[in-house]
Amino acid sequence: MTNTENASTLQRFNASTAPRPHRPFSVSRILAITFNTLTELTRLRVFYVLLVFALLLIGSSIFMAQFSFQQEFQILKDISLGAISIFTSLLAIVATARLLPQDLEDRTVYTILAKPVPRFEYVLGKIAGVLLLLAISTLVMSAAFLLVLYFREQAVIHATLRQMSGAPPEQIADALRAIRSSALNIDIFPGIIIIYLKACLLAALTLFVSTFATTNIFTIVVMAFIYFIGHLQATAREYWLQEHSSGLLTRVFLAIVALLFPDLQAFNLVDDIVAGTAISLALFTKTALLGIFYTTIYTLLAAFVFYGKEL
Repeated sequence: MTNTENASTLQRFNASTAPRPHRPFSVSRILAITFNTLTELTRLRVFYVLLVFALLLIGSSIFMAQFSFQQEFQILKDISLGAISIFTSLLAIVATARLLPQDLEDRTVYTILAKPVPRFEYVLGKIAGVLLLLAISTLVMSAAFLLVLYFREQAVIHATLRQMSGAPPEQIADALRAIRSSALNIDIFPGIIIIYLKACLLAALTLFVSTFATTNIFTIVVMAFIYFIGHLQATAREYWLQEHSSGLLTRVFLAIVALLFPDLQAFNLVDDIVAGTAISLALFTKTALLGIFYTTIYTLLAAFVFYGKEL
């Protein structure tokens, strides 16, 4: 961020927070930090590069499947939802990793905390800005994905109507129902919500790591290891329990690993959506609450560490 942009950010923050009497907790101060953080993050070049990459991947997926309409829709969903998941995860890590180091380098944090603004509000505003950016990105990509899926559905319907122009109405109606059921189903929406909550979890965890990290590169490297461990720990845990005794010490050790490294594979519902398996309300609620729990815990831990950090 240039000095001009930094000064502009501070001016907007000053205008939104002063002159007001200090209060122990202020929503207006948090919102000011949130929207300033969102403005800063939208200037990141990596944001636009990743967003264009994800949109191109979603759009080009319609040319990767020249099979039956069932297989075509499955591949389209698999590629598109996978792109949304990967992009939101990368954005959550890369965008959050630079927040605290950049503010320390630009000395923006000293100006904000001198208002005085409690450190908890500062951390809460920062993570809220990232979560808002992730929500906007997820909505944009989901809208692009649903539009592509809709246009492909309409193209298949028109082609089917031309091919079955002389068929009985009942047979045509059955064919159209099969096409629509294979294209858009209600389980896509809870799947997208879970993808977003997974990104929120990664953002909060990245913020926690960045509170005691020295550089944003170190934070990104640590998060890369955590990301892969989180996806592999369920498989490793099953293998360990099968190959070794499942005694108390083993279970305690595995419980500690599961607590430190969240099971990210639990948030992977894309395979079920592609296969057409209905996502039960119990599974969705359990996964969503898990994501909200971890996001809250890591945010509180980040605020706790940042509160004791010497600036």
